[in-house]
Amino acid sequence: MKSKMIFGFHAVTSRLRHEASSIEEIYVDASRHDRRMQDLLRAAEEAKVRIIQADDQRLDGMVGTRRHQGVVAKAGELSLARNLDELLDAIEGPPLLLILDGVTDPHNLGACLRVADGAGAHAVIAPKDRAVGLNATAAKVASGAADTVPYITVTNLSRTLRELKEREIWVIGTTDDADKGLYEADFVAPTALVMGSEGEGMRRLTRENCDVLVSIPMHGAVESLNVSVASGVCLYEARRQRMLGV
Repeated sequence: MKSKMIFGFHAVTSRLRHEASSIEEIYVDASRHDRRMQDLLRAAEEAKVRIIQADDQRLDGMVGTRRHQGVVAKAGELSLARNLDELLDAIEGPPLLLILDGVTDPHNLGACLRVADGAGAHAVIAPKDRAVGLNATAAKVASGAADTVPYITVTNLSRTLRELKEREIWVIGTTDDADKGLYEADFVAPTALVMGSEGEGMRRLTRENCDVLVSIPMHGAVESLNVSVASGVCLYEARRQRMLGV
């Protein structure tokens, strides 16, 4: 099993809670003795996960950042769906997918994964090129959602959108200049929600392969929302509609 480093209290605690057997060992800052650390050490002990004391410099070197909070875990990959067909074949009920067309900031990706988990989306899909991968920073920001929401990368996003439509999944794109508002869209049906990149929005071919385009109503001075915030607004509207059956 291929191993990777995950870091930060949220990410490591979530992995301990959901799949402790996948953790090989946890490295902790030997100088930290606060309650948060004690709770993590207790959880690791109960799960029989090996703890290794380390200094801050060693932890920095393991993950390439100082934002590890004194906790780094070496863990195996989880068995989430890794391709589109495997994912769609396993979904029960109408799919709800979040598609990110060219998000390059790992903090935004992590936040999108966290929102997708909270709203009950079945997966986040992104192109392999011109997009950030699921690196350690994205996983930390996701606060455990990287272990629960499949992140599927595809070679050709336009072709993927056509494949989704062949499976009768409605592709809804978001753009500031759409004639239709978010609350006019039908999210009860099987849905793939497409969000554009942080600066340029959706690419032309992505836009052309959407069934409908919608905009988020903006009532203040700002013209647009951060991609993770916009994803949350749209996904929770989808969840609201599905709960009400409207």
